[in-house]
Amino acid sequence: MSHDSDSQDTKPPGGDGLSKGLTNYGDTDFSLFLRKAFIKGAGFTDDALARPVIGIANTASGFNPCHGNAPQLLEAVRRGVMLAGGLPIDFPTISVHESFAHPTSMFLRNLMAIDTEEMIRAQPMDAVVLIGGCDKTVPAQLMGAASAGIPAVQLVTGSMLTGSHDGVRVGACTDCRRYWARYRADEIDDAEIARVNDQLVASVGTCSVMGTASTMACVAEALGMARPGSASPPAVTADRIRVAERTGAAAVALTKSRITPAGVITAKSVENALRVLLAIGGSTNGIIHLTAIAGRLGIPVDLAHLDRLGRETPVLVDLKPSGQFYMEDFHKAGGVPALLRELKPLLNLDAVTVTGRTLGEEIEASGAGFPQEVIRPLAKPIFAQGGIAVLRGNLAPGGAIIKQSAADPRLMQHEGRAVVFEDAGDLAQRIDRDDLDVNANDILVLKHIGPKGAPGMPEAGYLPIPKKLARVGVKDMVRISDGRMSGTAAGTIVLHVTPEAALGGPLAWVRTGDRIRLDVAGRSLTLLVDEAELARRRAADPVTPPAAERGYLKLFLDSVTQADEGVDFDFLRPPKR
Repeated sequence: MSHDSDSQDTKPPGGDGLSKGLTNYGDTDFSLFLRKAFIKGAGFTDDALARPVIGIANTASGFNPCHGNAPQLLEAVRRGVMLAGGLPIDFPTISVHESFAHPTSMFLRNLMAIDTEEMIRAQPMDAVVLIGGCDKTVPAQLMGAASAGIPAVQLVTGSMLTGSHDGVRVGACTDCRRYWARYRADEIDDAEIARVNDQLVASVGTCSVMGTASTMACVAEALGMARPGSASPPAVTADRIRVAERTGAAAVALTKSRITPAGVITAKSVENALRVLLAIGGSTNGIIHLTAIAGRLGIPVDLAHLDRLGRETPVLVDLKPSGQFYMEDFHKAGGVPALLRELKPLLNLDAVTVTGRTLGEEIEASGAGFPQEVIRPLAKPIFAQGGIAVLRGNLAPGGAIIKQSAADPRLMQHEGRAVVFEDAGDLAQRIDRDDLDVNANDILVLKHIGPKGAPGMPEAGYLPIPKKLARVGVKDMVRISDGRMSGTAAGTIVLHVTPEAALGGPLAWVRTGDRIRLDVAGRSLTLLVDEAELARRRAADPVTPPAAERGYLKLFLDSVTQADEGVDFDFLRPPKR
């Protein structure tokens, strides 16, 4: 039997290529022979098949406009891989869009993480490029890649362009909420809300403000899992396409350096990512996602440590919803490298990135800064502390968080009467009734929207201002829940109350008329009801945790953790040693 120079036993430089993870037929040589026979049916030569194989996780979907540029990114990644000597092979995974996923995209994040991990494990690739963008897709991919353990590099799809309404610049989705609040308050009519609806999303791509998608793009870069400068280029720009090509080349380089996610995602790089999240006024969802990503490698994200970092890490990026600008402006101002340059005294500069260089080396390579208005110097912050503060007290023994940079300063210390909604259905039925007993000094409380209670911890924590109050000009109130809110939202909103009501956390026993005290400076959230009365309530109305008989819902309810552990599945985290 004759063999050419690219025989089936040849191991490609930098990896195992097609011989990795062979299907088990009881004969290893036959397994590789069969695999090569089938892929040659797609027209590949032995020369192509002998090269390092770079998998590309393709999350394009007609239901996901945030990933509408995925075909262009795929083409550019393939080009980068081939120019660097690798063989690109893309494969599909679940794609999750915030506005198109029922009951909530968070419910499906862990399923996408499982899909990503298992497809990486099941298919022969020496490294993988993860193309994601919309809120839950990037954390899902990083969670899956961290568990799969092969070299990986993240490529975000990039932000959308901004639009214009009556000469005013607008962008999703902070302005979505701003105009909708005006519509609810009868300040604008049906015709105007329809016109602004045409302008809020001016192109494909992720939200144009510092929402969850933009936050996770910045976090991925700060974590070292994405190429430097890759977080901020908008989706429909030449810069974004060039980033994609360079990401393909970076994946090939990873097959030589063999740097896996475990070599990049370390306690030091997680701390860097937390610093960046705080400095950008990032989404509260970023805390849950980063906790889940780090948790896959056994790295804890302690809320007390987060709060300590927050007290010394100011908000430097002037983007909505905490500021005034958009992601396009952040990119033009230098993006994450420019921010890292300002944060340098606070960072772990020896943390390794996917390039093989340290974060400190990448900061130096990014060059000097230039005059701009979007990224402030460390000495002249927008907000003196980090965007997120951690609260504790008898209402949140496991912690809660508030995005203090997007809250009303007048409400940061506030005591009020609770107006309680038992669940999202109760809220929808009563919030706009004219006979709702509520005033501007009250505190709105929503229960049963936590990880198990909803299920899936929806972004319903951004409770709307009751219509009767909105009509008289009330713009903000203290709102408390065990759920999440969109990173694009603003307001004095306490989130992620842990334990959640569905598990019998103290929130379950709050009643309308109870007094609650919020003290952000003192980091406390207190239900002013004595323990004896709470004990009577618990005994009179015991909580039964939600359950399901079958399917993914059963898996979710049986296995999901609380917000302080990342809302991941307990069996996906490494065993405690």
